[in-house]
Amino acid sequence: MNSENLPEEKNVTGKWGRRSAAESIEDAEAAVRELREAFARVGVVLPSLRLDLISCAYETPRPLVEFGRCTVGTARKVIAVLREHEQWHEKKASEER
Repeated sequence: MNSENLPEEKNVTGKWGRRSAAESIEDAEAAVRELREAFARVGVVLPSLRLDLISCAYETPRPLVEFGRCTVGTARKVIAVLREHEQWHEKKASEER
């Protein structure tokens, strides 16, 4: 594979550039780990959270993170965390005005 076929996208540092297939997959694996850890810190476990292997199988992989399925209880935990975060941002914004 030559560099002309590599996707141009932001890397972990937020800079744009061409990445190798291995770098794309490693970055996606790191994102899955970080996402799993972040959810765990707020008490949410998504058992199906993983890297979508089919999206990595192309000559130029564009890895996808698969959140998978979860129970209604887990979905409600995610909703609660997101709402709490939203309220925190709203409070912070109103304090800055």
